[in-house]
Amino acid sequence: MRVLDRIRSNSTGRLALKVGVGIVGGLVVAVGIVLIPFPGPGWAIVILGLAILAVEFAWAKGLLAFTKRHVQNWTHWVGRQTLGVRALIGLVGMIFISFVVWASVLLSFDLNLFTWSLDFVGWR
Repeated sequence: MRVLDRIRSNSTGRLALKVGVGIVGGLVVAVGIVLIPFPGPGWAIVILGLAILAVEFAWAKGLLAFTKRHVQNWTHWVGRQTLGVRALIGLVGMIFISFVVWASVLLSFDLNLFTWSLDFVGWR
């Protein structure tokens, strides 16, 4: 962090660093938020954006610590559950993601994947 300390050593550098980190971190968080409903790393991108913001902003550092603590608690809780409960959690997650993909394709392309799939395999 010696480079950041050198940048922070004068008022212009401090302001430029704060603005730059705010813009880059904010953009990364915004992209992550847009990607949350879609399958993929939406939440991971939001957390990455928070990590960028935490370089300069105390509120982001606190929010990142809060998020990390709750993700770890959830992960440990799931790890302590029986195989059946973990399978149920996975199934619910898969159904939710499938619904999000179905709704996204329907709203974006006016294509119902369910009926299209039935037509494709000849079951309709």
